Amino acid sequence: MADIETVTSKRLLLVAGRSHPQLAEAVSRELGVEIAKLSAYDFANGEIFVRFEESVRGADAFVLQSHTAPINKWIMEQLLIVDALRRASARRITVIMPYYGYARQDKKHRGREPISARLMADLLKTAGADRIMTVDLHTAQIQGFFDGPVDHLVAIKILADYINSKTERNNITVVSPDSGRVRVAEKWTDILGSPLAIIHKRRDPDVPNEVKMFEVVGDVAGRTCVLVDDMIDTGGTIAKAAETLFDNGAKDVIVTATHGILSNDANTRLQNSRISEVIVTDTLPIAEESKFEKLTVLSVAPLLATAVLEVFREGSVTSLFDERQPSLF
Repeated sequence: MADIETVTSKRLLLVAGRSHPQLAEAVSRELGVEIAKLSAYDFANGEIFVRFEESVRGADAFVLQSHTAPINKWIMEQLLIVDALRRASARRITVIMPYYGYARQDKKHRGREPISARLMADLLKTAGADRIMTVDLHTAQIQGFFDGPVDHLVAIKILADYINSKTERNNITVVSPDSGRVRVAEKWTDILGSPLAIIHKRRDPDVPNEVKMFEVVGDVAGRTCVLVDDMIDTGGTIAKAAETLFDNGAKDVIVTATHGILSNDANTRLQNSRISEVIVTDTLPIAEESKFEKLTVLSVAPLLATAVLEVFREGSVTSLFDERQPSLF
């Protein structure tokens, strides 16, 4: 993806916050451009200071920040970077959030609750973002919260290619962990040519991340089950779902998810489970203490870099999903 200056007279500016330097460097290598010179540090009271050490006037800026822990800090840093770009006369500002923070609160489940995913979109727009780029949103409706273009990338091709290289396709059953992920799981069945099973779960409305009951709909006996989800947080729900599949006769369970949040003791819980492998992407950084033997991490840097180039060249991001990577929605 070399020498962008020969393709267009515009200037591509890749900006990275401090939350995930490894991913930023990987995207930089894929694009063949340097990361913009940015000073960023914390004051003693926790407030953040950012300043560009080079001109950004007229640039087509792409601001990459992963919303990882401490998530509120990194969201605020991204907002400040966007504000600085706007005030320094960047031509266009695209916010890249490989993982969209607060995406799980996309509607009011009960009275007197916020719609945090909408608030996130409003904050980015107010700061000066013209466009959002993200990977595997928790729900597709979040795209409508932002008043501007949203590039919703999907990691299914990256994950499915890996599964194809490791597993015999004729013995795979794709499993959706709940009814909300059925449409995504159906895309997996199209790619792998495999049957579909669904886990019906009932959550405890008074206890976050807790599930009361699991029931399997579909035939999983004697088969390798590929349990697909968008994220793994504490790992509790996934571990219980896997046990339910084993209880129903599954031969093996492989877990795939785009976002490896891996909070609390998720690494211990998943390592000690009967799951044979947990496959995630690097949309979020995974600390050394959160890694475990069964974990495999695949890179989304080529996907992000390709999408950035399409936007920069005024090409079609949708074309990235045709045949090679079908759209999920």
